[in-house]
Amino acid sequence: MDMCNPAILLSAAAEGMPVERLPFTIRRVETESSLRKAVGIRHAAYARHVPDFARTLVDPEACDYAEDTVVLLAESRLDGSPLGTARIQTNLHGPLHIEESVALPAWLQGRRLAEVTRLGVDEGRIGRVVKIALIKACFDYCEQNAIDYAVVTGRAPIDRQYEQLLFSDVFEDKAMIPLRHVGNIPHRVMAFEIATGEARWTAARHPLLAYFRHTRHPDIDIAPRAAALSRTPAAARPVPASVVSQSHFAMA
Repeated sequence: MDMCNPAILLSAAAEGMPVERLPFTIRRVETESSLRKAVGIRHAAYARHVPDFARTLVDPEACDYAEDTVVLLAESRLDGSPLGTARIQTNLHGPLHIEESVALPAWLQGRRLAEVTRLGVDEGRIGRVVKIALIKACFDYCEQNAIDYAVVTGRAPIDRQYEQLLFSDVFEDKAMIPLRHVGNIPHRVMAFEIATGEARWTAARHPLLAYFRHTRHPDIDIAPRAAALSRTPAAARPVPASVVSQSHFAMA
């Protein structure tokens, strides 16, 4: 699914950029143990805000193993502890999860789309930094894979964070739509055109422009590194308590 040419262009463009090292890494989940770390963060993050729905997230979901899905995991460089996670699903092999609940408008039909879901981060002081880095990783993935629009859903007040990133409403009047893949909780549906992102951030003098576009972060590396995560889910088993209890988490 990954495309070579965009990645080569991005690599060339990164030459000469200032380099910033992070106290954590962001990589693809490619082993069952890494997936379990991501699931531990995911469950704890949702448990703080939507505990009823969080009970369905104790174990990996079938989507985590799907061919059109990538799960990202942020881990501390100091001790390897999990700090954040996000999941990206494309429509290259089938409809997005959001399309189980609502038909997307005509201007998104026939486009290469990526839906970002299950974003959760550590609640500590580093949590905001991890969240912004995960968002950058998602934008990078979309660009490297020639995605036309990133699609997100946000319940109030999280939807305002996507507004600040210049996502636009997919439906009129900022409609809040119950979504099956998030426990039928009403969410606002928003989209971001990848090709015009930098120009729009530049025109808006966005405070994250330099971070997203003009700084190289070697610790964000979402290229495939090993054999893909087995597409057959492992037998359901509880997430180790050591993973879930390493810290408190906040859902993004």
